[in-house]
Amino acid sequence: MKIKKKYNGLVVPSITPLTEKYKLDHEAVEKIFDNIFNYGGVPFILGTTGEASSLPNDVKLDFIRLAAKLKQPNKLLYSGISSNCVADSITMAKQCADEGVDVVVAHLPAYFTLTEQEIKEYFTTLANEIPLPLIVYNIPATTHVSIQLKLLNDLSYHDNIVGTKDSERNPERLKQSLNLWANRSDFSHFLGWGAQSAHALFTGGDGLVPSTGNLFPDIYYKMLVAADNNDEQAALSLQRHSNLLGDLYQGKRLLGGSLAALKSLMESAGLCRSYMMPPLQQVSQADAAELQQSLQNIITKENLNLPIYQ
Repeated sequence: MKIKKKYNGLVVPSITPLTEKYKLDHEAVEKIFDNIFNYGGVPFILGTTGEASSLPNDVKLDFIRLAAKLKQPNKLLYSGISSNCVADSITMAKQCADEGVDVVVAHLPAYFTLTEQEIKEYFTTLANEIPLPLIVYNIPATTHVSIQLKLLNDLSYHDNIVGTKDSERNPERLKQSLNLWANRSDFSHFLGWGAQSAHALFTGGDGLVPSTGNLFPDIYYKMLVAADNNDEQAALSLQRHSNLLGDLYQGKRLLGGSLAALKSLMESAGLCRSYMMPPLQQVSQADAAELQQSLQNIITKENLNLPIYQ
């Protein structure tokens, strides 16, 4: 029987909705969070999907405070604290704790190439110094480093390191990770690779962190239910929908461009506006129209329900 761990389920990496003046759009945050909460998910703010590396501290703190205010009873709130400055990450974690965040997430600094010992010391220092549980985030697409599984497994025994979020697109790594941690009640594996969501759930994964969940959290909620009911056919059908939608805004785009396309699609659903924090830019009007039409084609063909908040 699969172990039900404290840190599990649908954790949606929220976009950061912005106003024209690059401030946090509070009304949009409420809409996005309502959409997540309605399907059993919880938000993860200030991650890659949230453009955290480009946000000024005042916007980050505003988001933390508002997210904590909107947090539902008995539900967790996750927040990124990543920075190239260790002291800044520790300070951010303490601010998160003061405001009511439950779990923090950190990837490696992305400037210097670090040795394995430096990587171990970095995460150990964070875990020792911060007042909240820590999830280690592996994302080579932005850090240009893959955290070795042996090292990550060593870190997994630290009392304050409670899980990993892995966005590396590596089937063998995923298999080895789940072999290591599926039966560890004290360490959770969250997958940030949407295309393998169903597979991970049926082979010991604890949770999903899908950016497409900003638009269609119901797909992943239903996938988690299907996994709990051992209904692999239903999960694979939902996986196909996830793949279609993910490819719509991610296919043939750089990471930043995919986030802009996602915001554009969310704008068409009335969830937010499409402003991006520089240096990232909004998609063109022509691209936005094409994205919206392509989304509508998928919705019609696959009989999906898109939340509309006009």
